[in-house]
Amino acid sequence: MSQGPGSPFHPTPIHPLRMCVTQPNAEKRPRAAPSNIIVATYNVNGVNGRLPRLLEWLRETSPDVVCLQELKTDDTKFPAQAIAEAGYGAIWHGQRSHHGVAILAKDETPTELRRGLPGESADPQTRYLEATTKGIVIASVYLPNGNPVPSPNFEYKLLWFERLLEYAKRLYESGRPVVLAGDFNVVPTDFDIYNPGWWRFDAVMQPQSRDAYRRLVAQGWMDVARELHPNERMYTYWTTEHAFRQNKGFRLDFLFLSASLHARVIATGVDTKYRGREKPSDHTPAWVALHQGN
Repeated sequence: MSQGPGSPFHPTPIHPLRMCVTQPNAEKRPRAAPSNIIVATYNVNGVNGRLPRLLEWLRETSPDVVCLQELKTDDTKFPAQAIAEAGYGAIWHGQRSHHGVAILAKDETPTELRRGLPGESADPQTRYLEATTKGIVIASVYLPNGNPVPSPNFEYKLLWFERLLEYAKRLYESGRPVVLAGDFNVVPTDFDIYNPGWWRFDAVMQPQSRDAYRRLVAQGWMDVARELHPNERMYTYWTTEHAFRQNKGFRLDFLFLSASLHARVIATGVDTKYRGREKPSDHTPAWVALHQGN
C-alpha cells in the first residue's frame, strides 16, 4: 500500500528501530522438510532499495516460493543475479518507479503462464504475474491502492478488482492447486485494522473494496490467515516505524488457496520482525506451509 492523498497523513520517516513487535499470529514456521512447501508473499516497496532485507529474509527463513510486489523497477534492473546467488530462480514483470510483481522459486525457475490480467490489453500497470512451480499455480497480485476516493484511481481499482474476480473464478473452477498471493489493498473488516474510524475514508476501507473481497472468498478461495486465526489481528503493514512500535497495523497481504490446497495446509503466519529491521519495507512477509502434493 502506497500512501496517497486519501490517507489521513503522509508519514514523516523515522530512524529505523532494530526491534520487533510480537503478534500472537507470528506462529513458528515449520521446519523445512521434503514433505512441506512454504509459499510466501512480500511487498518489498522497491526491490533494489530493499534488496539487503529481501536477501536476509530469504537466507533466514528459506521459503520455497515467494511472490513479490511493488518492485518499482523496470525489467532491465531487476536483481536477478543476486537472487540467483541466494538459490532462487525468478520471473518478473517490472515497471520503472511503480508497481511490478515477481515470483521466486527455490532451486528452479518458475514457468510463466500469464503476465497481466485478461480483459484490458492496453492496461500499462504491471500488477499480475502467474506461473507454475513446485506443482502449484502461483499468482503474484498487486491490487491498485485507489486513493483518493472518489477519483479515477478508485474507479480503476474497482475495475481491476472485477477483472481479477472474473479470472480468479476460472482459475478456481479449473480444479488445479492455485495460490493467489499478494498485496490486495483491502481491509476486509474493522478487525483487520487498528483504528477503522481514523481510516474510514481510505480506499482500502470502502464498501466496494470490501464487497469485492467477499465475492472472491465466496468463489471458494480460502483466506488462509483468517481461516486458521479467526481471532488474531494478523497485521502485515504499518505506515511508519512509530506505528509499528505501537502495532498500529493493517492486514493488506493475503494468501488465497483453491479447494485442492485446503486439506494440505499445515500452518500460516506473518514474519513480523522484518518490519523492525534497518531500512525495511512498510510491509512484512506473510506465508503458508503446505504438505507436498502427490
